[in-house]
Amino acid sequence: MKVVFHVDELEKWSEAANNVKNLLKEPHKIAIIILINGKAINGYLAPENQAFIATEGISFHACNNAMRANKIAAEQLPGNVVVVPAGVLDLIKLQSEGYAYIKP
Repeated sequence: MKVVFHVDELEKWSEAANNVKNLLKEPHKIAIIILINGKAINGYLAPENQAFIATEGISFHACNNAMRANKIAAEQLPGNVVVVPAGVLDLIKLQSEGYAYIKP
């Protein structure tokens, strides 16, 4: 199974983190990607999200358009975050590859 969590509101980071932590408890092997765009991109810089971002078994994507709009450079992001050109395009690609879409 494969799932992408789409977070575009800063206040949805904790809900997404709780959803993912619960999913990680399941015995099934699940590929998990969290795509962040919009104002939520600022959550990558928040100290309270750093432990979650470092969680093993999760891939994190950051929308370059959102980064540019919020004046965030790739160098400011945690090292495990993958910058994608456009979040919406990334979502389309992932869904075409069979990823289930979840929006907390």
